[in-house]
Amino acid sequence: MILTAHQPVYLPWLGLFHKIALSERFCIFDIAQYQTKDFNNRNKIKTNTGPIWLSVPVESKDHLEKKLCDIKIINNGWNRKHFKSIDLAYRKAPFYADYIGDIETILASTTYTYLADLDFATLEFGLKSLGIKVPIVTASEFAFQGYKSDLVLDMCKKLDASDYIFGAQGKDYANVDSFLDCGIKPHFQEYIHPIYPQLHGAFEPYMSVIDLLFNVGPDSLDVLMSENICAFT
Repeated sequence: MILTAHQPVYLPWLGLFHKIALSERFCIFDIAQYQTKDFNNRNKIKTNTGPIWLSVPVESKDHLEKKLCDIKIINNGWNRKHFKSIDLAYRKAPFYADYIGDIETILASTTYTYLADLDFATLEFGLKSLGIKVPIVTASEFAFQGYKSDLVLDMCKKLDASDYIFGAQGKDYANVDSFLDCGIKPHFQEYIHPIYPQLHGAFEPYMSVIDLLFNVGPDSLDVLMSENICAFT
């Protein structure tokens, strides 16, 4: 069984969906520590003035010592502002009508207490819209032990993985030999970002997946996977 995992992120980018599409099970690693200026609570969309960040405010007390599954959102109206920004940015996109209703449900019609629940909702929306059907588990439901490479290896053992797909940065900390000694083959993602039709001028990579969906629609998965069918080593 090919396993991959990633911490919860808001309105994920294309590379995460690529990694999930290559796997046979995905683990939401919500026991990771919250990080500021990361993608746990923010991501980018493209507007007529260029890319902008959409950031979800979170409670700051002891947040750097908390696991992602324990991070709470400050519900101060941020969600309607995000929806308005998305609506303005993409209302002229060819597939706007296909996805804006689901985004409105997530952002304007639902209140979330925990960041991980919001992140899961945006991930689930992306998977459904792309047609990716991979079983999902959550790390907080288990008792994974260890640190960095050893923690990932323990997860692989407990989830009966034969292969594990690291992100590209996994090369910086993965102990390959320890995986191979346990009969688990590690792989490292090498995602090649596609270029696709986009509103608002010159192409900008590394946007949220909603940028791809609004602009490409039902062809989004093909575009996302183009030149990336086996993009790992």
